[in-house]
Amino acid sequence: MKSILRCVAFLAAISVTQGFLSVSLFPVSNGSFSPSSALSSSTMSDVAEVKVGDKIPSITLMEGVGDFEKKEVDIAELIAGKKVAIFGVPGAFTPGCSKSHLPSFITAQPELKEKGVDLTICIATNDLYVMEAWGRESGGKDAGIVFLSDSNAELTKALGLLMDGGIMPRTKRFSLVADDGVVTHYFSSAEQASDTWAPAVLAKL
Repeated sequence: MKSILRCVAFLAAISVTQGFLSVSLFPVSNGSFSPSSALSSSTMSDVAEVKVGDKIPSITLMEGVGDFEKKEVDIAELIAGKKVAIFGVPGAFTPGCSKSHLPSFITAQPELKEKGVDLTICIATNDLYVMEAWGRESGGKDAGIVFLSDSNAELTKALGLLMDGGIMPRTKRFSLVADDGVVTHYFSSAEQASDTWAPAVLAKL
């Protein structure tokens, strides 16, 4: 089992695609990658960073549901009529995300629900299989957190949170709260990563 987990973490780092069968340097649709998507990322640098009052756009993300199955999830449809916490990380299985950011939201689930948060969502540009494995192995899925792959970085770009990750585009670390699709609170990691962790979110609710 340990060897399997090490393998999954390695695959997350190199952005494995097509069910762990092929490796590429550029993100594409349906959990795979294309040069055109990577080239377009450079044109998104002028997109304004998300702010309170913005509406979460209708963008299709991918969710791994076990046994290498997958399903499309329209983020706008998923959060419609709900109060949700959404947090984005640079990468699944990476140290800061696995040791601090994600665990903070796992342990905060009871308190978030007391504050009226119906659902917590984690996004990253890793493929859907890596996100599913991270959610399962971290305990995040059991805690009720939904793990979604933004492999094309479409949502990341739309929120103005794209950063150059070298081998692949990455999502800047962030958290936000949205009510019926409209952002009511936004937490940036510009000053320090801990500003996006669950305690900071709870303090504002």
